[in-house]
Amino acid sequence: MGATIRKEVLIGAITGLIVNTFGVLLFFLLFLEGSFKVNFNYAYQYDELGKIIAIGAIPNLAAFFLFLKIKRFYRARGVLLFTILLAIAILFLNISTK
Repeated sequence: MGATIRKEVLIGAITGLIVNTFGVLLFFLLFLEGSFKVNFNYAYQYDELGKIIAIGAIPNLAAFFLFLKIKRFYRARGVLLFTILLAIAILFLNISTK
């Protein structure tokens, strides 16, 4: 893989991270009351954090299809790669808390 392709995939993965973070924060702001810290600790304590992170990954679909529409296929691949790695991380998070 050339350096340009790696760069494009990395940009896509970073975009996936930013969009997912935005989605999680948006979920906390819109659907939960109280401070972010209290809600985060509650979600972690009661094994809900993986579910919230997964819900926060939904906006990655928009980023993925946007990159496909503007023909930035390697960036779309980076978003998809990040989403798959995120799913694996959520799986390990759920396994480790049981």
